[in-house]
Amino acid sequence: MELDVADVSKQYANVLSVKQLSFKVRQGEIFALLGPNGAGKSSLIRMLTGFTQPDEGKISLNMDNQSYSSIPAYTLGYLPEDRGLYPEKSPLKNIVYFAQLNGVSKSVALQDAEYWLERFDLLERKDDPLKSLSKGNQQKIQLITAVIHRPRWVILDEPFSGLDPINQEKVVVFLSELKAKGMTVILSAHQMAMVEKLADRMLLMNKGEAVFYGSLHDIQTKANTASVLKATFINELDKVLAKQLLSGINYHHLDDLSLKLTLTTEQSLNALLPLLAQLGELQSLLSEKMDLHQLYLNAIANHGAASHVE
Repeated sequence: MELDVADVSKQYANVLSVKQLSFKVRQGEIFALLGPNGAGKSSLIRMLTGFTQPDEGKISLNMDNQSYSSIPAYTLGYLPEDRGLYPEKSPLKNIVYFAQLNGVSKSVALQDAEYWLERFDLLERKDDPLKSLSKGNQQKIQLITAVIHRPRWVILDEPFSGLDPINQEKVVVFLSELKAKGMTVILSAHQMAMVEKLADRMLLMNKGEAVFYGSLHDIQTKANTASVLKATFINELDKVLAKQLLSGINYHHLDDLSLKLTLTTEQSLNALLPLLAQLGELQSLLSEKMDLHQLYLNAIANHGAASHVE
């Protein structure tokens, strides 16, 4: 079972929101949609869920010996960008109501709801009005309602929104458990550190187009835009001298003995080494992989510059 998006485009008035986008989502993986606001992620999600149809291209999903042009509602759990719970009702009543809407019996819904409420430290608040909970705790209830009926596909639009770092980590565990249960998770998020921990593969979008697609390792290999180096010296660095010698090179001081340097493809390591030698005696020079956050920033900047030139 694989979701196949082939050359899909979508236009609203004079805005081409999605432009000839192609990718696949494999069964049982966590797949991340990344990109700045206005990149076309929400337009893409609306097509994946069948709320809208592509103007060009095709979305296909073969499942249970049938072919679909979007993810069928009976297999889908969806956390939309615009939330839709009942603030006057309790968390428990909200969860059970949405579970029953998706065909879960009341007894099973109550049992599962209490399990997830306990996991998210909300069991003691189960009968309070939802509106009395913090934004982060309301977000937890939204997440539970999206998966309480144990769907095969889950689409989560900004699942980390409103959550503090501790609860973001709880959601990481929560999503990993969904994957372990065989669910396929598509998530749209801006928290790169969380995505880096979770996603098997990802699609980075900008201005409706695919910028990068694949695993983090694939994207790091394809990007090949810069080398990240950590230089550690025996003695304390002279910051004034470093500023003079390394002008034109992107660097910052990690501490009194260490620098982190980012070289573009036009900047040579052979040319950098004599400059570092003038700063002092090197203890070590290590190459680092660029993390997803930096890859994201570089990719969007480079794609934006290329689009501007065109």
